[in-house]
Amino acid sequence: MKKAIRKFFNKDKAASKITPIVLVVALIIIGFISFSPSAKKDVGKEKAAEISEEFINSYLMEPGSKASIVDVVEEYGLYKIEVDITSSVVESYLSKDGKLFFPQALNIDEINGEEAPATGAASVPVAEVTNKNDKPVVELFVMSHCPYGTQMEKGILPAIRALGDTVDFQLKFNNYAMHGEVELVEQINQYCIMTEQEDVYLDYLDCFLVAGDSSSCLASTKVDTKKMENCFAKTDGEYNIISDFENKVGYQGSYPSFNIYKDDNVKYGVGGSPTLVINGQTISSGRDSASLLYTICSAFNTQPDACFSALSSATPAPGFGTGTTNAATNVECN
Repeated sequence: MKKAIRKFFNKDKAASKITPIVLVVALIIIGFISFSPSAKKDVGKEKAAEISEEFINSYLMEPGSKASIVDVVEEYGLYKIEVDITSSVVESYLSKDGKLFFPQALNIDEINGEEAPATGAASVPVAEVTNKNDKPVVELFVMSHCPYGTQMEKGILPAIRALGDTVDFQLKFNNYAMHGEVELVEQINQYCIMTEQEDVYLDYLDCFLVAGDSSSCLASTKVDTKKMENCFAKTDGEYNIISDFENKVGYQGSYPSFNIYKDDNVKYGVGGSPTLVINGQTISSGRDSASLLYTICSAFNTQPDACFSALSSATPAPGFGTGTTNAATNVECN
């Protein structure tokens, strides 16, 4: 029973068919109760937070995870509860008597197009993968300093962390760089961390995406820099990345080449950063974590429980930083 409730709480709105029906019925019940002379006393915001946090942690969170209440406000005759679930903040609702809990709500005006989407909402329709697999292969091609590549990285990392080893995630780089030598150096460093120190790579990337400060992130995530430097020298020697840049050899137009993943770029016809390939299928997805989780999970033959994780539907802002945006999310560096 708890597992079924947990899936209901975590399931993405776009994938849910039953939630709107349940919510409408529940709101009718609330309306009836609210205007009934026998309506129960309001428990108050403090008690509402206590009730919600206890219920969510008892029945809705995965083992080992814990939610906390960020804020409680009155809205539509209910208490709107902002819940921090470690990967993001989600909104739920509680009746004022503390008896009815609603994992999510749908804004009817927004769905009907009478209001603009909420800030941070993805503007690209939820995409599904047609090529199914028991363990989907997720390949994301980016340029390390492309603002739209970093935008997609910020969106996909929570989904990849949630899915863990149920997917084969491979971050790869475009076969040319548009942001100078700093990008070439960073991409070689990241390639070396990925291939030789995989256990710290996602932590490093999480840090790097905040401010683009490679030096501090190498230190804070405890990357073995000596090992990375040895790998850098070996990799650069094999692909002649820095020398070709300095001597203007093998440029693509006005941009230097970055040929570590050249064959894969050619194979998939990669033409910009970001490019998402799942099970060999190039696909356009929203760049928020919830949309990316849904898209990746559509590539499974049988979806794991992690596919029902509640992730943020706010679209990360392009570039470095932690902000969000409601601007179009299909822009690339190309």
